[in-house]
Amino acid sequence: MSEDRLETLRLALRAFAAEREWEPFHTPKNLAMALAGEAGEVIEHFQWLTAEQSAALDPARREAVALELADVLLYLVRLADVLEVDLGAAAMRKIAINAERYPAARARGRAEKYDRL
Repeated sequence: MSEDRLETLRLALRAFAAEREWEPFHTPKNLAMALAGEAGEVIEHFQWLTAEQSAALDPARREAVALELADVLLYLVRLADVLEVDLGAAAMRKIAINAERYPAARARGRAEKYDRL
């Protein structure tokens, strides 16, 4: 997602909450809990599926997962906004950190955590 789209989304969510006077409820704690709940709803769609089944969702389930993923993204963007975190910049910093932790030469084809490479 481009930074422009992320910023557009952030501003749209801010306006959405303001129109409903939801700012008092959009505390970091509440938003983090809602984010976790929505992530759980994504997980529900994959519970008990094999790896193969999870990669070949039927169109109806794929659409349901898409909407749950959107919920996760929306709460994440709103939480970042409330905390005044530049989500795009933070993500780029994290990629740089992970590049150091998981050098391609050592991590390629391996699923171990960085301290076990």
